[in-house]
Amino acid sequence: MPNTDSRLSAIKHWLGHTLEFNYTAIEPASTDASFRRYFRIVHPQGSHIVMDAPPEKEALTPFIKISELLTRNGLKAPQIYAQNTREGFLLLDDFGSTCYLDHLTPKTVDTLYKAAMQALLKMQVNINPAQNTLPSYNHALLHQELDLFRDWFLTQLLDITLSPATHRELDRTWTLLIKSALEQPQVFVHRDFHSRNLMILEEHSPGIIDFQDAVHGPISYDLVSLLRDCYITWPKQHVLHWVTAYHRQLQNHPRWQCELPQFIRWFDLMGLQRHLKAIGIFSRLKIRDHKENYINDIPRTLNYVIHISDNYPELSSFSQLLKNEVLPAKNLPS
Repeated sequence: MPNTDSRLSAIKHWLGHTLEFNYTAIEPASTDASFRRYFRIVHPQGSHIVMDAPPEKEALTPFIKISELLTRNGLKAPQIYAQNTREGFLLLDDFGSTCYLDHLTPKTVDTLYKAAMQALLKMQVNINPAQNTLPSYNHALLHQELDLFRDWFLTQLLDITLSPATHRELDRTWTLLIKSALEQPQVFVHRDFHSRNLMILEEHSPGIIDFQDAVHGPISYDLVSLLRDCYITWPKQHVLHWVTAYHRQLQNHPRWQCELPQFIRWFDLMGLQRHLKAIGIFSRLKIRDHKENYINDIPRTLNYVIHISDNYPELSSFSQLLKNEVLPAKNLPS
């Protein structure tokens, strides 16, 4: 790292002087779509991870609170060994560098997804968000996320001038998707439960990371994040099989009982909301944050949106809007 990296210098001072931590190397571990960074700290007994979260941009309190909540309820979240909330540093377990995405193949997917869905069920069954101070995935937040698609993807990335009729169609679609989200049973929602945030461990796999944005929200949200992942695609019959199996498990819990067609509809429409948001975020990452790689995931994610919209008559005009105005756009990633 360059010598001008003042935060890395502050991390080294915190480790060496405040914690008197004896380490032999410090190296970049990963970055994510936020302003957080991660460093691997190598020492004679193994390794740890330091999270670097600039306090003016990323609060540590939600991560600390959710980590404790997950661990207390039998999930594998990184243990926090030391914290410096003033400067924005945490010393964490090192879950290694192997995430689900690295190992997902047609041969491994059933085993990996079975473990992930067991962890998800445990989160939804064991954690009672009503007894915790989780934010609510309410109408305002859902609408704000959907408008990322309108503002960052359509208007800024594709440079489309939206007509009043297009705005009305988007508003009508947002209303439909938000209604579906809010009518679902509300549970603990990780909010980014996908293949890059599930780590393969030797014991108690998967390790769960990037959970600081957890909310109290729709029961289908994390399931669709996993099964209709923005980073990998599976045949629709496989996805239906996994959704049906998960629904079957939910029927053991009286407060979440519903007919399978209703659950599939919730799952599909929740996926639309999530994927529209994700496309907006990928666009913002390129335009505002100069993170280019995420834009390559837009075509796959947009394909989900069009495919699901085609399956619901009430979304036919939205689907036509995408086909007529979005797909021909010259700035659409190929």
